[in-house]
Amino acid sequence: MIIAVDGPAASGKGTLGRRLAVRYGLRHLDTGLIYRAVARALLDGAYALDDVDQAIKAARALDPTTFDEAELKRHAVGEAASVISAIPQLRAALLAFQRGFGRTPPGAVLDGRDIGTVVFPDAETKIFLTASAEARARRRAAELELAGEAMAYSDVLADIHRRDERDTKRAAAPLKPAPDAHLLDTTHLDIDAAFRAAIDIVEAVRAGRKRG
Repeated sequence: MIIAVDGPAASGKGTLGRRLAVRYGLRHLDTGLIYRAVARALLDGAYALDDVDQAIKAARALDPTTFDEAELKRHAVGEAASVISAIPQLRAALLAFQRGFGRTPPGAVLDGRDIGTVVFPDAETKIFLTASAEARARRRAAELELAGEAMAYSDVLADIHRRDERDTKRAAAPLKPAPDAHLLDTTHLDIDAAFRAAIDIVEAVRAGRKRG
């Protein structure tokens, strides 16, 4: 079984993806970390974020087992990842890895921005998370504060708007729900409520398949 969880920045897809993976005994891949790892490699090497050759070289050298998630989730790395994720050649280089991960038994929950539309358009269940920019900014500001990177709410909100603009208008795999994705608005939901709602979606899809 493959479950695709897509959504904009700070919509809660990573946390939800991990919990769904545990619930259904599947592997989990936060695909955003892959892009963040490439971005971090470019930043560490002082390369330009539009250096396609270096981005692809970094992608081919990735080893997810060595990822430092806390470091990769720093604000500057996230900003850089949002920029490089618009590079078509890089997206193509990382596509095979994501598909291989998902197709390895017993299946997986993958979260990102184009899982249901590009990576696994045939996923059994597709969930598209959404939430107001204000709600997402509050969540991200709280995360940054816990990580020791406190930022003013207004700055975080402006960043959320910039990332939404880039993600939805990029030429390569723009952020959008798949036609058959189930929309889940988490604006007024905490993670437990969102998790219960996601389980309801998965179970409804499974029940429909069994009846068919």
